[in-house]
Amino acid sequence: MDAQRKKPVLVVLSGAGISRESGLKTFRDSDGLWEGYNVMEVATPEAWAADPELVLEFYNKRRAQLDEVEPNAAHRALADLEDDFDVRIVTQNVDDLHERAGSTQVVHLHGQLRQVRAEDNPGVVESDILTVGGPEVPGPDIAMGDVDDRGVQLRPHVVWFGEAVPMMNKAAATVAQADAVLVVGTSMQVYPAAGLIDIAPSEVPVFMVNPDASAADGYRSRLDSFYALPASEGVPQWAAAIRLRLGH
Repeated sequence: MDAQRKKPVLVVLSGAGISRESGLKTFRDSDGLWEGYNVMEVATPEAWAADPELVLEFYNKRRAQLDEVEPNAAHRALADLEDDFDVRIVTQNVDDLHERAGSTQVVHLHGQLRQVRAEDNPGVVESDILTVGGPEVPGPDIAMGDVDDRGVQLRPHVVWFGEAVPMMNKAAATVAQADAVLVVGTSMQVYPAAGLIDIAPSEVPVFMVNPDASAADGYRSRLDSFYALPASEGVPQWAAAIRLRLGH
């Protein structure tokens, strides 16, 4: 490739399915239960107000679980594409498997398990978001009484049901710049994330990887190709195809 030529922008919209193959369960796996917890008791502002200790316990366990899993072939295939493409990932996942695989541009729509913020911070000011396990928050667990430098209680940096999605504008701007879009591990049925496909320029090809063929319902007229495969199989296949299609 000519050194002066801009790398094509590949935007990846990823969801729970890509992480599930690494061993992480989601609340959609069992009737609103997430690892045995009712999500409405651990993932809403009301839950935090009613029993913050339970909420912290839940996210402490999820954070510890991250140390027991590894990125899979789908994560690694996306990271490898950065050699030839400008790969930008917009994920609904709160894990760090994309980053651990080597991806360098990841927008987390719903926050991150390894981050916390003051309970009065809506998550808009990124400089106020703290990383668990670092010098400011040694971690790995967060307890009641753990506060920021103003004395305000820390909470998970996770977007709960009923809360705004602060990174939505950044995600939309990312999709608008795409030369190709891949949807993997999500059926894109939950808003506001579901509206991101509509932001991609009309001439831009959109691809989907999902073992559930019904995931394409409502998008078939927009899809260039559909891979009815698990992420760990479908993403490497798509990566090989996009290299050929875009000449890399």
